[in-house]
Amino acid sequence: MKSSKRKFEPQSVSEILGEIVASKALYSGITNARLNEIWHKLMGLNISQYTDKISLRGSTLFISLSNPALREELSYGKDKIIKMVNEELGNAVVAKLVLR
Repeated sequence: MKSSKRKFEPQSVSEILGEIVASKALYSGITNARLNEIWHKLMGLNISQYTDKISLRGSTLFISLSNPALREELSYGKDKIIKMVNEELGNAVVAKLVLR
């Protein structure tokens, strides 16, 4: 009778954590948390105080703003905002920006 023992190769902690973070649910949660942090860093206090909610669905970043004039002003720089956010993330995660 053959034994069906699994052979495990030793892995570093960073490799194991990388695999855990790569799981879709956790990756999504971490990305959303990082996006929140990045938004406030890039936009500063003046814009952050009018930001109600930040969420990523697929490759679309949704930003809810409480000031209609600010929303209109930011809509002119959507491409620049997407570029800055992706640079901060180190990856092309955001393809579209929706300001609400």
